[in-house]
Amino acid sequence: MNQAAEQKLWFYLLLISLVISGIDPVADRLTWTLETFPVMIGLIVLIFSFKLFPLTILSYRLLAVFGFILIIGGYYTYAENPLFNWIQTELDLARNNYDRLGHIMQGVVPAIVGRELLLRTSPLQRGKWLFAIVCAISLAISAFYELVEWWVALVNEQAAESFLGTQGDNWDTQWDMFLALSGSIVAQLGLGRVHDRQLQTLLFKFNTSPN
Repeated sequence: MNQAAEQKLWFYLLLISLVISGIDPVADRLTWTLETFPVMIGLIVLIFSFKLFPLTILSYRLLAVFGFILIIGGYYTYAENPLFNWIQTELDLARNNYDRLGHIMQGVVPAIVGRELLLRTSPLQRGKWLFAIVCAISLAISAFYELVEWWVALVNEQAAESFLGTQGDNWDTQWDMFLALSGSIVAQLGLGRVHDRQLQTLLFKFNTSPN
């Protein structure tokens, strides 16, 4: 399967999953909307960017995984994911940790996509400064999302509990940002070389010069 075909496959799988999850979500309709709104925006952006500014297949795969995590979270709520309820029971954990997975990916995805955008559109070179700036961007996105959760809680108390998903953890906000930062570090260290190879191939295909 070539990259263009795989891009379309991920797009349609996400779109179908989003539609199915919205038919009769276990969560209330407002929670589903809040949790899946980033997926809706992302799908719209992808429609216009596929040809104008295609990304590496690694970026599309990570975006798809993150999208599925958000869709499942919107369907069940992050505190009531069945698989993680089972894990919570089996391991005698204090909470359902599905949201932790989401916040790790909230660091992984901005790290790889942000890294790609910076390498392709800015003078930044591969190295320590790029690594640090990508980490800072991922952490900033995570912090902004925490602000969004706070604003939602101020506007609608009913939606606050299911959308925030703190599950009684007083340090939930700090954990969320720490996991996003950790995800960005692990993504760059673990996927950087694969990402660089894909960037070289993509840039060669479109006759542009990498940094």
